[in-house]
Amino acid sequence: MQATQHIKSISYLKSHAAQIAESLDMNGTPFIITQNGEASMVVEGIQQYQDKENLIAMLKVVAMGEKDRLDGQGQRVEEVRALLAQKRTEHKP
Repeated sequence: MQATQHIKSISYLKSHAAQIAESLDMNGTPFIITQNGEASMVVEGIQQYQDKENLIAMLKVVAMGEKDRLDGQGQRVEEVRALLAQKRTEHKP
């Protein structure tokens, strides 16, 4: 489907909200909504929104980890694996 088919006016959104919701459920392509001929908002499905929010959260965690790594904080992989192995043996019945 062409991107131009997903550019709709705000009046179209008002009168066709159910069809837009159905289209979002079926193919997930967001709609660009215009007001007075200018792009005004994007309407997307809840799954796409949640996926995007999760991706942003993961990228923030990665960025924080990279900052810590560059600051010399953290532990080497070998150290963490050894610590985890030690903890597992301590908790075995």
